[in-house]
Amino acid sequence: MPLPAHERDARRPLRILVLDGGERAALAVVRSLVRAGHSVAVAAESRTSLAGSSRGVAERHVTPSPLLDADAFVREVVRIVRASAIDLLIPVSDASTEAILERRDALPPGTQLPCASLEVYRAASDKVLVHRLACEVGLGIPDTVVVEQYGSAAPADARLYPGVVKPHRSVVGAGQARRKTGVAQVRDREECERVLRALPPEAFPVMVQRRIHGAGEGFFTLRLSGGTAAYFAHRRLRERPPSGGVSVQRESIALDPTLKARCDALLDRLHWTGIAMVECKRDLETGDWRVIEINGRFWGSLQLAIDAGVDFPAILADAVAGVPQTVPQPWRAGVRSRWEWGDIDHLLLRMIRSRARLKLSPQAPGRLRVLADFLTHRFGRDHLEVFRLGDPAPFLVESARRAGLLT
Repeated sequence: MPLPAHERDARRPLRILVLDGGERAALAVVRSLVRAGHSVAVAAESRTSLAGSSRGVAERHVTPSPLLDADAFVREVVRIVRASAIDLLIPVSDASTEAILERRDALPPGTQLPCASLEVYRAASDKVLVHRLACEVGLGIPDTVVVEQYGSAAPADARLYPGVVKPHRSVVGAGQARRKTGVAQVRDREECERVLRALPPEAFPVMVQRRIHGAGEGFFTLRLSGGTAAYFAHRRLRERPPSGGVSVQRESIALDPTLKARCDALLDRLHWTGIAMVECKRDLETGDWRVIEINGRFWGSLQLAIDAGVDFPAILADAVAGVPQTVPQPWRAGVRSRWEWGDIDHLLLRMIRSRARLKLSPQAPGRLRVLADFLTHRFGRDHLEVFRLGDPAPFLVESARRAGLLT
């Protein structure tokens, strides 16, 4: 639904370029900014992308991969920015954000890049450093041993297993080529040893952590030079894979004052400005929060925050356009968002694999409960993330890609 005329007139429309058009977060950003009346261009690695297929997109561009060729990626982004007179550049992935920050001086004068400095961004992306700072501000972390160097033996402490192996950064490497690293679950020291040997040297230091059972909770904020413009919080309900990974259904929750104060203190230690997500888990055994990581970019489930009442992209664009910022807005608790295809994957995994094979806790619901939850939809409070009646093309693109009809 378009904004009322008096609200549109109060804003200066911007020319905005959103990168990483294949990401669901990019789709949420695009829908928000188009609705707010801005002229939005999308860049992606393919001609047909999730965000690029959204209704109202003004321009679509193809860029090289920021992982495979960062220099070529930035050159093409700068060309688009110049040719389209872009006011605001929004990278969505870690790879594109870091590539742009490394070459920030190449952007034309006046182009706004709403990110922290490269030094601060890298500090926030360093999970080992973040965990140390989290402890200093009173936030817990899982039991952890840091493996400093490639070739080192896996920790012998039996309390760490079953556990997770987590490289210090999600994107590693230098120069032109980089690679993503992921978190691996391990049953015992022997499996941990195999996982460590398979990692590239750039992934180290690596953390080996005791696996925490409990709900994932996220703290989200937008910090500007004049203060904090937005807060939000949600709880993960289902993930893919079911033992822990990408959230496929999540619910808005009230922000606990203690968590808010400690996450703010953590970000203060980093001198953070811009968008940030502090990912935590609520430990079932103790009820305490355990910090997992900080994401210094828009997150995958951004659409939930918008549906619940905190439109982060529009607030960010308002700040760039010079619209005075008010105090952070409240949101509705209990609003849910479901990533459709991700939730189908979750259901299939739970139906065909046992709890033991999926490495689930004994408290995980059984198959009948999983099926009943999947089929439940609360009209007015449950939202589909990608499919929207007024903008169906992104869901069709995602479905076609899943079917192998698009690459």
